Amino acid sequence: MTVLAPDASRTGATADSGIFTIEKPNVATDNATPGKRVVVSKGNAPHFIPGRRSWVRYRELGVTEATNGEMRAQVLHAGTANESTGWHLHRCDMQFLYCIDGAITIAFSPDHIVRLEAGDSMMIPGGTIHIEAGAPEGVEILEISIPADMGTESVPNPYGDVQIDFSKAGTVTAR
Repeated sequence: MTVLAPDASRTGATADSGIFTIEKPNVATDNATPGKRVVVSKGNAPHFIPGRRSWVRYRELGVTEATNGEMRAQVLHAGTANESTGWHLHRCDMQFLYCIDGAITIAFSPDHIVRLEAGDSMMIPGGTIHIEAGAPEGVEILEISIPADMGTESVPNPYGDVQIDFSKAGTVTAR
């Protein structure tokens, strides 16, 4: 294995902490995709970045840089209980969610309400309109998007004056 190259923008990154890349894991046998690198994000030194919601802490896992923006992986931590996100969509190819801890409720229509709990996952194609009920404090979600640059756009309620009754979560079950 060749030299571990800690990300210079994250001071103190070592093989034991922070985010670092491995430029050439095995130069004798690897046939890695050009422009991609192995990246390691150590849990004992998480790197948080600003994100689209003020009540969420976004832990960057280094995938955006390692894939030259083709993919993003972050762990989202809901810091405090919060309100609904409002109807919105994401400009990307896809968004993948994996619930690590807690639960979050997402609606696609008044009749399609999904509650993701620890161990559940969901893939949302880019451009799909949805609304989140808001996340209780402590929810932890792994979010992956392709590409890394995932724009978020607010949209009007596609059902007019009809409001989502999030207590009916499970109309479409995630389990």
